[in-house]
Amino acid sequence: MIAAFLQDRLEAKLSKLPTDDPKREDLIAQYQPAAWLEDAARRVRQIQAVTHALKAVHPDARGTNLFVEPSGMTPHAVVGSHVLGAGFASDVVGNAAALDVYKFLKLEVDGRALLDWLSEDDPAAVQALSDDETKAREWQSAFVGLVQARDEDVASHALAKQIYWLAGEDAADDAQYHLLAPLYATSLAQSVHEVLQEGRFGEANKAARAARREGREHEGVFRDYPALAVRKLGGTKPQNISQLNSERGGVSYLLGSLPPQWDLSVYRQFWGVTSVFGPVLMRYGDVRATLRALLRFLRKDPPSNMETRNRVDAYVDRLIDELVAMASEIRRSLPTGWTADPRCVLVREERFWLDPWRAEEDSEFRSGWLFMDWPAQIGHRFGNWLNGRLREHFKYVGEIEHRQWKKELLLDEDEAGWARALHELRTDLDAPHYIPTREGTV
Repeated sequence: MIAAFLQDRLEAKLSKLPTDDPKREDLIAQYQPAAWLEDAARRVRQIQAVTHALKAVHPDARGTNLFVEPSGMTPHAVVGSHVLGAGFASDVVGNAAALDVYKFLKLEVDGRALLDWLSEDDPAAVQALSDDETKAREWQSAFVGLVQARDEDVASHALAKQIYWLAGEDAADDAQYHLLAPLYATSLAQSVHEVLQEGRFGEANKAARAARREGREHEGVFRDYPALAVRKLGGTKPQNISQLNSERGGVSYLLGSLPPQWDLSVYRQFWGVTSVFGPVLMRYGDVRATLRALLRFLRKDPPSNMETRNRVDAYVDRLIDELVAMASEIRRSLPTGWTADPRCVLVREERFWLDPWRAEEDSEFRSGWLFMDWPAQIGHRFGNWLNGRLREHFKYVGEIEHRQWKKELLLDEDEAGWARALHELRTDLDAPHYIPTREGTV
């Protein structure tokens, strides 16, 4: 394995030289195992394995880097490097010209890096370095030093970040402050990078994204990371920051961390609107895309069989899911009692549906809410809305379809479905556990 690694690197260098170049003999001599390992054991001091790097804070900062395995960190409830476990990616900082030594030590044997075997004093790994045991032990010690604490004073730098942190109770007492020098958690950044790269460019998520855009069914999971920012570390020379930073092309992802902002447009869109079964619903989530997909399917004039009915039911179920999600979002984002505002002209049943907690404060509203005739009316309005959308393209849509859409909504007992959500609301508000409909009780 060692011989193959050295031979590959030698051939790469020789391929750039003419066959009669006198430097070829020198290169061949340099890449003999004993000679190269001797030189590598000397150069390994020029680099250091780290989990937390300083240069990412400022490229000209000079100070201490740290190598701390996640298992040795104090666990916290928030996400940090401690959650990485044993499969974390260590980084390397130092002289970029010595990074070939790190690549050598990362050679895998039986699924583990050569450096790991040497760190555990594996006899076979040590013997692979040299037949001379004294020389092999000397090189082993040098290579293992890559991940060991260096005998040097811990130091920060004028260009590094520093934070005074109050550790006591008296903010006026300077002695109660600790001076913190935060480092860049490069191993954690690498893990985040790998997850986001798969989410943004992985084949599985690309297929899910296409299905979402086209309104098609998809069994996989779609991942999206809104408000994602990219910070470039190292400029045109990302290798000056660290090895992993170089492999990422200097890209360091920053997740959106702004506080929630009140969207006045969400509040205003209900003023003067008599029903959400219109532009409000059409603008929500994937409603428009799902309707387009349903229309595309029906325009193909599919046969009247079970497969077609199941396909149509699946599209309608997705519309119901969006409807339930919209109602839940409205309840969360708008204050209790918003339907009492004079600017709200929603029909009675939609006020009961979208502002249920008003029943706790308004006795007249509670009386109407508890009567429980309004869920069937919501089902009726949903059927009218869907029929209206379909009738723009298919004139044969009528009462039979209307009853089917209404029934699907009122009997939706999925975990996040209409009926389940209504059952939970009725329990919270101590209301009757039934949904009146024109056909009976649900």
